[in-house]
Amino acid sequence: MSKVRDSSPKRKARAHRSADPSAAELDRLIEQATVDAYGEEEQRTAFLTVIEDELACPFRTRVLGVKVTVERVDFNRADEIVAICSKDVRRQAIPLVGLPLPESPPRGAEWIAAYRRWARGWGGGDET
Repeated sequence: MSKVRDSSPKRKARAHRSADPSAAELDRLIEQATVDAYGEEEQRTAFLTVIEDELACPFRTRVLGVKVTVERVDFNRADEIVAICSKDVRRQAIPLVGLPLPESPPRGAEWIAAYRRWARGWGGGDET
């Protein structure tokens, strides 16, 4: 009996999904994004700039079980980096720190992971 290969779209997506970045890789990305930024406001702006440049938008994900399209990233009135999500004609800003990513993350998703680590109070790689 020959073995049949599963070539379903879900299996292919899992096969192409990259591993989550290590803490050391995230630290390197944080340092790269914030090298010339002084203070929290400048660092946040630096992250927005690099995420805008590196994240492949638009992409689809689910928020509270609803399929949405992430159109772009921006700041909200509280100076948080947010994903501008749309569903039909509606739009909503979702803080990037809590945005669920799809099973097969878009190109540049490692920058979201780095921003999340930084936003949690990154200590410059001093964590154990």
